[in-house]
Amino acid sequence: MQSEENRHAKGGTVLGFPLKGFGLFTSLLLAFAAAFFTFFATTTVAIFALLAWNGLGHHAVSYAASYRYVGFPAGLLVLVVALPVFAVLWVKGKN
Repeated sequence: MQSEENRHAKGGTVLGFPLKGFGLFTSLLLAFAAAFFTFFATTTVAIFALLAWNGLGHHAVSYAASYRYVGFPAGLLVLVVALPVFAVLWVKGKN
């Protein structure tokens, strides 16, 4: 029997998330899921910020700006960072 400490010491974890043993599909899925979540989270925050901006300041900014200028760039940035990170984890997992 392996103890819990031995299993975690071998691969390492971050917040209980294992950092070893990802396959190619899992790595790609996690990278795109991170970008997907970031896109929707930042877009939601931007929509509520525009709601307050338009309501309190009597402005007429289009809500499409939240997708175009906040959500899309944030999602792309996370994807650009996450793909190499998970690619390295995939390559390390193959060894």
